[in-house]
Amino acid sequence: MWQSTQGIPNIPDITHPQELIELGNQVLKVSLTLIIIIGFLGLFIAIINSSFRHQQESEANILINELVSRYSSLLKKLPHLILVLILLVGGFFLCSTLSNRYHNWEQAKIAQIAAGVADNRLEQIAPKIRYVIAEPYTYYQWVDNKQVEVESTRNVDKYLNINASKIQVNINQAKDVQNLKAVYVVDFSAEYQVTNQLQDIQEFFFDIRPPYGYSLLQNFRVEQNNKRLIPTNPGNYTFPFSLSPGETVNFKVNYQAQGGPRWIYNANNQLLSNFQLIALANFPKADFASGIVPTETIELNEGRKFTWVFDDNVSVKNPFGVFTATDSVKNTGILPRLLILAPLLFLWWLILLYFSLPLNLRDVAILGGIFFACLLTLTYLSRLTDAKLAWSLISPILLFLLWGLGSNRQASLAAIICTIAGGILPIFALLVSYSGLTLSIAGLLSVIWLVVRHWYRWYSYE
Repeated sequence: MWQSTQGIPNIPDITHPQELIELGNQVLKVSLTLIIIIGFLGLFIAIINSSFRHQQESEANILINELVSRYSSLLKKLPHLILVLILLVGGFFLCSTLSNRYHNWEQAKIAQIAAGVADNRLEQIAPKIRYVIAEPYTYYQWVDNKQVEVESTRNVDKYLNINASKIQVNINQAKDVQNLKAVYVVDFSAEYQVTNQLQDIQEFFFDIRPPYGYSLLQNFRVEQNNKRLIPTNPGNYTFPFSLSPGETVNFKVNYQAQGGPRWIYNANNQLLSNFQLIALANFPKADFASGIVPTETIELNEGRKFTWVFDDNVSVKNPFGVFTATDSVKNTGILPRLLILAPLLFLWWLILLYFSLPLNLRDVAILGGIFFACLLTLTYLSRLTDAKLAWSLISPILLFLLWGLGSNRQASLAAIICTIAGGILPIFALLVSYSGLTLSIAGLLSVIWLVVRHWYRWYSYE
C-alpha cells in the first residue's frame, strides 16, 4: 500500500474494522479495571467503617468518617470524570480519523496537480557538425611468442562549432482527454550557420536528433541553402554535405511535435555563439525552466514570450526552455496537526470552564458536542475555503452558543472569556504562522482570568 493511502503513520482510524475492534477491547479493559478499583475501594472503606462503628469519638472513627465523606464526594464527581474521559477518548478517535482523512485529501490534491503536468518532456538537443579523420595509433600483438608493435590508423569523429543559431518555437497547450494531462503542441523552426575553418576537410555530416519524448513527430525537414537534405540511412537523422574551406552554409530545421508539458533546449555540452531562442507560449501559467533566466520576457494576452540571446560564447550546462507552472500547494499538514491536538485543546477549555462556572453533566455533554461539531465543520469547510477564514466564521457561532451557558449576564461573560482563551485562540494559533506566540497569548489570558476570578475576586457573579 502506498504511503499516501495509508494516512498518517501510527494514528488510529475508526473507519478501519481492525482498529475499531481494538478500540472496543481497550475500552472494555479500562472500564472493567476502573469498576474493580472503585468497588474494592468502597468495600475496603465499608469494612473499616463497620469495624470502628462502636467507637464513637475515637481518632480512628473520625478518620473513617472522613474517608467515607471523601469517597462519597468521589462517587458524586465520578460521573463527571467518566463523561470527560468518554468525550476525550471519543474525540481523540474522531479527530484522528478526520486527520487521516484530511491528510489523504491533501495528498490526493497534490497528486492530482502533479499528474496534470507529469509526463515525458520534449527535449531538443542542439545539432552537431561532424567530420571524420584518420588518426594513427599503436597497438601490440604477439607474433611467434614475441610482442610486436603495430602502427595503424582509425577513423575518429571531430566536430565544428556552429557560428550562429536562430530558433523560433511556437508552443500551444492541449489536454489529453483520456488522462487529463497537459500536452504540448510544438512548432519548431531553427536556422544554423556553419563555416568550414579547416583547410583539408570538405566532407561533413549534419547530425540532429528529433526531440526526445515526443508522442507525435511530423513534417521533419532539414534544408541546406533552401535545398532539402536526405539522410544517409532512414531514421538516423544524419545528413551528409560538402563544404569548401572558408565557405559558409546555412541549415534550416522544421518540424511539428506533440509531447509532455515541458519543452527544453539542450546545448549538449557545446559553446553557444550568436545564439537566439524565442519561445512563444500561447497558454497561461507558462514559465521558464531549469533556472536559466531569459534575456527578455514579454507578457501577452494569452501567454508569454521568452527570449534568450547570447551574443558571445557561452556555456550552458542545464537545458532551458518552457514549462507549465502549477498552483503552489501551501500550508499542508496544518489541519491534521490541529485535529491531533484537538482533544488537549478541549481539555484546556473544559478545565477553564470548570474553574469558572458550575457545570452539570448535561452542560459537559453539550459542550463536548459543540466543540467537536465545530471541529467537524472546520474540517470540511476548509476544503472549500481558507481554514483561517472558516474558523473566523465558526467562532461567532460558538460564542453565541456559549452565551446561554451562564445563568446571568456575568456568568455568560465568564463563559465567553473562557471560550476565547481556551477554545478560539488556541485553535486559531494552530492555523497561523506564529503558533507559539498566539498560544502563549492564549495561555497568559487563561491564567490572568483564573487569577482575577479566584484570587483577586474582581469578577464575581454568584
